[in-house]
Amino acid sequence: MAKLSDKSLVIVESPAKAKTLSKFLGSDFVILPSYGHIVDLPQKNLGVDIEDGFKPTYVVLKEKQKVMSEIKKQAKDKQKIYLATDPDREGEAIGWHIKNKLLEEKVSKAKAKNKKTIKPKKAGEDKQFLRVEFHEITKSAVEEAFKHPRDIDINLIEAQQGRRILDRIVGYLLSPLLWKKIARGLSAGRVQSVALRLVAEREREITAFKPQEYWDIEAEFKKVDVLFAAKLDKADDKKIDITNKEDAERLAEEIKGKVFIVSEIKETEKRRNALAPFITSTLQQEAFNKLGFNANKTMSLAQALYEGIDFPEGPLGLITYMRTDSPKVAQSAISEVRGFIDKQFGKDYLPDTPNYYKPKKSAQEAHEAIRPTSVLRSPKDVEQFLDEDLVRLYELIWKRFVASQMKPAVYLQTSIDIKGGRFTFRVSGSRMLFAGYAALYFIDDESNQTKVIPDLTKGDKLDLTNIMPSQHFTKAPPRFSDASLVMTLEENGIGRPSTYAPTLQTLIYRDYVRRISGYFHPTELGMKVVDLLVAYFANVINVEFTARIEESLDEVEEGKINYSQILKDFYTPFKADLDFAQENIKKEVIYTDQVCSLCGKPMVIKWGRGGKFLSCSAFPECKFAKSITTGIKCSQDNCTGELVERRGRRGRFFYGCTNYPKCTFTSNKLPVLLQQQ
Repeated sequence: MAKLSDKSLVIVESPAKAKTLSKFLGSDFVILPSYGHIVDLPQKNLGVDIEDGFKPTYVVLKEKQKVMSEIKKQAKDKQKIYLATDPDREGEAIGWHIKNKLLEEKVSKAKAKNKKTIKPKKAGEDKQFLRVEFHEITKSAVEEAFKHPRDIDINLIEAQQGRRILDRIVGYLLSPLLWKKIARGLSAGRVQSVALRLVAEREREITAFKPQEYWDIEAEFKKVDVLFAAKLDKADDKKIDITNKEDAERLAEEIKGKVFIVSEIKETEKRRNALAPFITSTLQQEAFNKLGFNANKTMSLAQALYEGIDFPEGPLGLITYMRTDSPKVAQSAISEVRGFIDKQFGKDYLPDTPNYYKPKKSAQEAHEAIRPTSVLRSPKDVEQFLDEDLVRLYELIWKRFVASQMKPAVYLQTSIDIKGGRFTFRVSGSRMLFAGYAALYFIDDESNQTKVIPDLTKGDKLDLTNIMPSQHFTKAPPRFSDASLVMTLEENGIGRPSTYAPTLQTLIYRDYVRRISGYFHPTELGMKVVDLLVAYFANVINVEFTARIEESLDEVEEGKINYSQILKDFYTPFKADLDFAQENIKKEVIYTDQVCSLCGKPMVIKWGRGGKFLSCSAFPECKFAKSITTGIKCSQDNCTGELVERRGRRGRFFYGCTNYPKCTFTSNKLPVLLQQQ
């Protein structure tokens, strides 16, 4: 067994990852988790010297002091320190900061010991800092990474610093304006504010939407004993557009007397290619659409699958790294999945050559898609070791990956025109000829046969058995879900894989939006924040501008430009907007018809972390305040209180009684019976 001094220190980000790595690395390594970022910009001041080229000041976070102390203690007698944090910008930065803090420790001790005559030993001279990067936590991947360590990638560090400093400048300098105008404790952010603007603008589209009436006419036809329906498509060979009941009924009467024959049959063979294996954004979208998981839940489950699940033989990572924007797949994984498809489905389902998927321009090519670490571990093989949600997400990832290397699905698409006088009805449908990837993974509502179409021949005479006009109204655009908002952010170049889930979570935590039945509704507070930011900082929360900033920061990662130039170009116009806003923003005061029960002054509406409340307009001389109630009586027996919306410690909203703590009644929803009284 190796002596403690002979061991190497390995830094990872989480205890789960540390536990899994310990299985592969053995007793020659001491593995410590950092629990995320240990070092960051200070919480109580800007921490950025704007005049000195946007130079940052970093500190050990207060809540991470003990973690850093333990790392220093363990590093003291170790010659090799492996930085095995996650394979992305944030992981690179965590390792870099820890390395720098350990070097600072060496510098200070060397100087203290050799004050006078002896030149201090160069800090870290007796230690090796080695960066190891792996995209899956399996024995082979980890061992390979430790055989080929590298230096810290300074371009990744520069890109991460640029983003962090830019986000700090925006958040730190914008937030006080929200405090001045609306309420203390609010925050603005470079990406979150753009996302909020998208949600708010969609809500206004919905509010302003005016439904337009339209009518369809469907006819029921019969051939022998087979009934089927077709929709009116054309009149006089022109597309039909029916906007009112009178026209629909008039046309229906005219149609009744016609003789109908099959005028045209078109059959087209369509091929539908498999989708690429998941990247972060598509995983979040599909997990919402197929499993009902929000983005935050999806990423939390994916992280558990990546970092390691306990099996009888020890912990093992089941999927590759879950924050990625590249659909690239390792050649070894392609070989394995092709062998699996050949064995399980047969050669008919296996393409002659592997399917390759083109990454978008900004994708990090070093990353892989999200896939199983081994396709041979099927969902059935692992389900006994996972809870239900982990199984469902793993199965989704597994099926999507296997399907991505299968042949296209082939459909026969049929379109039949039925003519009677000046009217043409059309019925369309498709029939699956070859399942291909769809034998394993359906896209949307894909099925073997989308609509039953009778066996018809051109010239067949059909009996009209029924005519059915139906009224419809155009629908407003839908509110954003986790899936559609992530897709919109990605399509517009807003944020990157690591930011989608935390951005949505921040909007909910700040009560700028609420997720109701899976869809985002902006709150009154959220709309106020957006209106202020658009009025004074339209460029900062502009979709195109934010996308250009992201592209520039990607160029920093590629080593093409320096982040300080981006910050300089951004800060000059931003500072002008900031100065104008500080001079012109006035505190909004909303008076009510209620008066203070202590001093008789008018009550005003204010905002706090728990939402709106009533406060005396004479504040701070008079500190009287009270909740704004729903007007619905408490349902507790013999209670005279009313229900008021409250916010719990974890950000959850509920309804409680105004007589709390005497009455402890709570409800997640307003009682329906009480609402009707």
